[in-house]
Amino acid sequence: MRKLPKPTEQEISEGPQTVSFQIANGNARQGCILQTKFPTKLQAQKYLLTNWLTIEKMARDALAAGTLEGGKIKLALI
Repeated sequence: MRKLPKPTEQEISEGPQTVSFQIANGNARQGCILQTKFPTKLQAQKYLLTNWLTIEKMARDALAAGTLEGGKIKLALI
């Protein structure tokens, strides 16, 4: 298994990373943002891909409930 790279100075100063993605909403696309606790973008993206089914369900539930912030669905990793 490959080790993930250590965070750069910039990533450390930026703090936790966010990952943007989209889900289909009928014929349109809905923008989503996942706030993670990971220090690097690569780790955050890997988490998104590994847990895609769960995160997509959470995004669809938020869309159905109408909980949009600034036109986007915002999810946070707790």
